[in-house]
Amino acid sequence: MIVALVFLLIIALTGVFGGAVSASPSADDTAMASRWTNTEDGPQKYSGVHIDWDVPIRMSDGVVLKANVYRPMDAPNHVVTTPVPTVINMTPYTKLLYMLLESATAIPGLYDPIVQVMNRFDLFDLAGTPLSGIGDQIRALSGGSARTIAVDPQLIKAGYAEVVVDVRGTGFSQGVWNGDGDREHQDVAEVSQWAADQNWSTKQVGVTGLSYGAINALQGAEQPESAIKAVFAQVPGSDIVQDVIAPGGGIAVGFIPFWIASVDTLKWIPDLKSIATGTFDWKWLADRVSSPITFFDTLLRAFFTLNINDIPPDVNKLIDPNGPFRQGILNHPDRIHVPTFVVGGWHDLFTNSEPDIINAIRLPSTEKKLLMGDWYHSTVGSGLGTAGAPPRVDVLERAWFDRWLKGIDNGIDHYSPATLFQQGGAWTSAASFPRPGMTYTRQYLTGAPSRTTGIVAFDGTLDPRAPQRRATAVVSPGLSTVCSRDAAQGTAGMLGFIDGCAKDARISEVAAATFTSAPVATPTAVSGPVSLHLNTKLEATDGYWTATLDDVAPDGQSTVVTSGQLTASLRKIDNARSARSANGDYTNPVPYVSLADRQPVVPGRPTTMDIGFNPTDFVLQPGHRLRVDIYANNFPKGMMIPVLMLDSQLRPQTIAIDPSAPSFINLPVSRPMP
Repeated sequence: MIVALVFLLIIALTGVFGGAVSASPSADDTAMASRWTNTEDGPQKYSGVHIDWDVPIRMSDGVVLKANVYRPMDAPNHVVTTPVPTVINMTPYTKLLYMLLESATAIPGLYDPIVQVMNRFDLFDLAGTPLSGIGDQIRALSGGSARTIAVDPQLIKAGYAEVVVDVRGTGFSQGVWNGDGDREHQDVAEVSQWAADQNWSTKQVGVTGLSYGAINALQGAEQPESAIKAVFAQVPGSDIVQDVIAPGGGIAVGFIPFWIASVDTLKWIPDLKSIATGTFDWKWLADRVSSPITFFDTLLRAFFTLNINDIPPDVNKLIDPNGPFRQGILNHPDRIHVPTFVVGGWHDLFTNSEPDIINAIRLPSTEKKLLMGDWYHSTVGSGLGTAGAPPRVDVLERAWFDRWLKGIDNGIDHYSPATLFQQGGAWTSAASFPRPGMTYTRQYLTGAPSRTTGIVAFDGTLDPRAPQRRATAVVSPGLSTVCSRDAAQGTAGMLGFIDGCAKDARISEVAAATFTSAPVATPTAVSGPVSLHLNTKLEATDGYWTATLDDVAPDGQSTVVTSGQLTASLRKIDNARSARSANGDYTNPVPYVSLADRQPVVPGRPTTMDIGFNPTDFVLQPGHRLRVDIYANNFPKGMMIPVLMLDSQLRPQTIAIDPSAPSFINLPVSRPMP
């Protein structure tokens, strides 16, 4: 989101089938990627870019949105009159920032040399040092996101128009910010109709965007009245509450307050040109005054409410799962019927949704594609375009729109349905996500010591056999998770540069109950959603559980590959939205996250709960072990709202290891675990 944009402005692989470990991307994919890269980087049909600034687009409710319209020029001061396809990008971060970013990437002789330098892995690959994550951040610039987040001059010169629009209530657009709600969905559809009706348009309209813009793109494509013909979405979400606002009922304090504040700040930047020319939009100002800190005031009231019966009406309205806000930000990708390409990351803010979006779209694999990298929100695209990796995202976007908006037979419809970075391995091509050949099996939490850890709260074993003896593992709320991969993920990657935290869990594990398997003898893949069935006892009426799944190397380094969290009193599962494996165990338990469905815990009584993890894809190499870490806190990625935290009293929390009611992780594996 905004952190990725600001970062870019400042800077201005194995697959598994039935248990076999495959090679990197297919030869066909690699050959096509080379051709697409040459097309994007080579000479284009037109020589220049013309910009119409702040074009008004009136919505059906009378609100006027402002857009910058970019069109190709075939000679100085001569705009191409031949109709061209149009690509729309909706942003809440003001198109002024996007214009600055576009200008930086369009400077002749500057951007391309910078990309070449960034792709020098001998300069920016800091592997083996405590700060290798810095190189990942730097190389995000060279992965193509700098062009696709805003405007790609090469795309326009190739014969496209790009329309960058301030969403209502942000930038120079009128209205009150809707936060990706229903009215914004309709706005995207109406903007697409407006674009299709322009005399410079072929009526072939695509939508693109990164993060918020990607969510808007997908929401627009869901609308039956839209003119959208193709979607290219980078790091989008679909279930925004479960993805990032309150995963498992814990508020994302490391991201949400700062993100809301950034949008609320940027929306106050005025149109200085209109002030100078006497054409200032007073309706714009009236709308800003009517809602000066949209959502932020509600967030503050939520944090300062200390009694469940005193929750303000506006807070209740936002958190009600059946209310207009929650329903409005819940996407329905099954309603998308146009070719869609999704780029995501295994440690992105929206990992929970990204693979599900593609799987929900009812189109053949030729018309929907998934690419998942080992990225945070701010590092999306890092390393793309280098040896052994897929092409840059701007290359993929160009190829996707060439195929579906221009009808060019460039082969991208035959690109692998899923291009996945397999954590612990390399980039791979796959027939789907999850990979074919996975079987769900239980791995039980037992009290037998693994003797593989450093200092931890409890050392147990992960075993395919159920425990034979009772035991208890006690964890207490603390702040060790400030140094963790979840902290990096929950801050959009901003804390990801500290390898001792983001790539090694041994510091955070001092407060964890750990359960570690025996080492695998052969490469063993895990691909798909993961869930933890946990038997617990609390000393209070509430608590907060966090669990991670780790790849433990022979030298002891413990690398988190996925995680999940759950507020104990919000454990009620929405079975209509959840999924189970063939044996009846949950694979993807989705909690209601609703105070109306709150179930206070009875202190001292055994309480079971099911914790869903983000979908994952990794391979355990020979000699590596699998570990489950369980914590009683997850700050700053997630934190109980104060009214529930007071109920928890921050008391220690107990995992009850009981042969008659075992705890286990339900794991999709390519072969049995030892």
